[in-house]
Amino acid sequence: MPVGYRTATIEEDDVDDNGTEATARRTRMAGPRQAWAELPWPVRTAVTWSACLVVVVTGLWLLGKIAVLLAPLAVALAGTLFLTALLDPVLLLLRRIRVPAAPAALLTILLLLGVLVGVGVLVWNLTASQFGELTQQLDQGLQRSRDFVTSSLPITDAQLDKLLRQTREGLSGSAPDPVGGARTAAEVAGSLLLALVLLFFLLKDGRSMWRWVLRRMTGPRRELTADAGRAGWRTLGAYSRGTMIIAAIDAIGIGLALVLLGVPLALPLALITFVGGFVPIIGATVAGAIAVLVALAANGPTTALLTLAAVIAVQQIEGNLLEPLVMKRQVQLHPAVILVVVSAGTLVAGIAGAFVSVPIAAVTWRVLDTVQRHRAAAA
Repeated sequence: MPVGYRTATIEEDDVDDNGTEATARRTRMAGPRQAWAELPWPVRTAVTWSACLVVVVTGLWLLGKIAVLLAPLAVALAGTLFLTALLDPVLLLLRRIRVPAAPAALLTILLLLGVLVGVGVLVWNLTASQFGELTQQLDQGLQRSRDFVTSSLPITDAQLDKLLRQTREGLSGSAPDPVGGARTAAEVAGSLLLALVLLFFLLKDGRSMWRWVLRRMTGPRRELTADAGRAGWRTLGAYSRGTMIIAAIDAIGIGLALVLLGVPLALPLALITFVGGFVPIIGATVAGAIAVLVALAANGPTTALLTLAAVIAVQQIEGNLLEPLVMKRQVQLHPAVILVVVSAGTLVAGIAGAFVSVPIAAVTWRVLDTVQRHRAAAA
């Protein structure tokens, strides 16, 4: 056989072998694609969204585990950002009158501490004398409430005593041990100290830090980052100042109602209402429930019902008139989303998580919305 002929035959055999392998490979690759293409579109859509949901939930779970491990640091950072946005107008006012950055930041923090300490001392001085009278009123009110429950509901004194005993045992069983309480107190103290130090540096150098970050960006990324940062900061500032205004109005309204109804400890209850206003929906509900319980125990069912009516009226005015007027469109979160976010924050970091969860969610949503708008405009 001629050499050339043999060589050609070998090359043809190689081509045939390679072609067969390529065809087999295409057949294997086309198998899953064809099977996927033959699935009904609802099934393909459900599979795609389920896979995306699994990825998102896994990412959120990992972030939650990290947040639990670093809960004191995470809460301190979130609280610092919240206070920085709240106190930023005071800092700007001091800077406009040519106060240097460091003294302006220090004066702003001292003003915050002065307000907190002053309110605490004022509340204590005005209400310390009421605690003795309140003890006797609570005993009488609790007896009246007990008589009202046993006479109005199908429950006997023995059943009520058993229920109260089980409640006390459950509360005592869930109380933290001394070592755990000391560790928690140390973590809280450390978080507060860290928050104050970080607050000073953010007030003093926050804008220069942000400009340093922007200088590291190039091209369209710089403009996108700048717009997203401005939108998030405006949202955080609007939320913090709007929440403080609404909480103050709630506290004043409910406090005046308690004073007119003769409920003891009206000022501390108003202060609890103010603090609870920083936790949307849940905080106001809990503060109102505490006020109603104190009115029930001290003055009986009639005053308690009138207190409940006053709390509902104030909260309805706040939710339907004040909140849309003060917040406007800066914080666009559905009440269902707020409930889920507050519950998640409470599970992750307790009361502190409930305070900081909603502003974090609002800022995150505003940043993502800004990024999406930029992408839509570029497309």
